[in-house]
Amino acid sequence: MRFAHLRVEGQTTPRLAAVVGDSAIFLDEIMERAPRDLQDLIERGDAGLAEARIAVDAGLAAGAELTAVAQLRHSSAVLRPAQVIAIGANYAAHASELKLRSETAMTIFSLWPNSLTGHGATTTWPEDLTKQVDYEAELGVIIGRPARGVHARDALDYVWGYTVVNDITARDLQFSEAQWSRCKSFDGFTPTGPVVVTADEIADPQDLWLTTNVDGRILQDASTSEMVRSVAEIISYLSRSATIPPGTLISTGSPGGAGYSRNPQVFLRDGATVTVSIGGIGSLTTHCRVI
Repeated sequence: MRFAHLRVEGQTTPRLAAVVGDSAIFLDEIMERAPRDLQDLIERGDAGLAEARIAVDAGLAAGAELTAVAQLRHSSAVLRPAQVIAIGANYAAHASELKLRSETAMTIFSLWPNSLTGHGATTTWPEDLTKQVDYEAELGVIIGRPARGVHARDALDYVWGYTVVNDITARDLQFSEAQWSRCKSFDGFTPTGPVVVTADEIADPQDLWLTTNVDGRILQDASTSEMVRSVAEIISYLSRSATIPPGTLISTGSPGGAGYSRNPQVFLRDGATVTVSIGGIGSLTTHCRVI
């Protein structure tokens, strides 16, 4: 199944919807005890997801009202995540182009929840604070149940779903500070979406294709098979030291092709449009505005 947080034009509160083709069916219109958002649905466990599936199937069979997704506005595909964890230097090409080491311990940092935003949103930043804003296509993994001491062979059993992440980064701040959270956590610097796809629809998270398109130019084009550490290895590694709670979003790293390392460099500018796509999930578009 595919889920999204959507709202009618003019409304400020997103509602959880199942996305069927090009249309959406709002869960609060077909379920008596509808989850208020994806986090609520995840916390209801397997029974909650099964209930949602049954309700959607019944609603479609009964002719429930569908709304064209194109007529709606997206919020972040994840709302109220337990935490947002990012993995750095997880593709050898990206680590090399940024002159980072990927063969030692995993690089892990947090993204602040204020950075989350949705497909089609406009992300802004002050020109006097950063002039080197970069894109990063990443596969987002959402954990479905508490993961503690998980072996890599079992790790994918803990995944609830997958989404697209653009890990936008202020490079000039990244290389001037000892940690990476602030440079990646401006308001709107972590677009996610347009949907979350449940894990059963992704046969192998290491067999997905990622691309980044900036104003009509393909600047990243790679497979998740190129990850230094797989999704399963990441979950296992993180779960060794702390329980990963349900609803946690893990952004799994970006492939080569970052704007910082190009000659000439390519940074996101005022008026730029960047679209990150992952096969089997969807395309996530962000509009850029410098203030």
